[in-house]
Amino acid sequence: MGQRQKEETALFYIGWALIAIICFLGILYWLFPAPFSKLLLPCMVQSTLGIYCPGCGGTRAVAALFHGDFLGSFACHPLVPYTAVIGGWFLFSQTVARISKRRLDIGMRYKDGYVWAALGIVIVNFILKNLLLIVWKVDLLGNFRL
Repeated sequence: MGQRQKEETALFYIGWALIAIICFLGILYWLFPAPFSKLLLPCMVQSTLGIYCPGCGGTRAVAALFHGDFLGSFACHPLVPYTAVIGGWFLFSQTVARISKRRLDIGMRYKDGYVWAALGIVIVNFILKNLLLIVWKVDLLGNFRL
């Protein structure tokens, strides 16, 4: 087994483990509902510097995605829907390929470009949100509630 295949296998199992953890946490939240905003800590960068950090909006984006609001998720933090689409296709295609014993070899291959694209999304998101906040006083995340 080559290095890339080992990486893909590790990502495959990590992805399914994350889905299992998310499902478990979702069941706990369903059984013991609590206001979601009470479970979160405030962003230290935003509280001290008054600007968004590169991760600001990520939790809101996940919540919006779980509620089916793809555009709201994208507006809060575009990395979340990007990861959901790329990661979802990776897991689905790898699962189909593995179940079919590679007869349906549609398995998405890992490429470093996916990580570089994610980094680019984080950087552009950070710059745009802070430009909107500082220059034009538009607070994209201030109006979005969980």
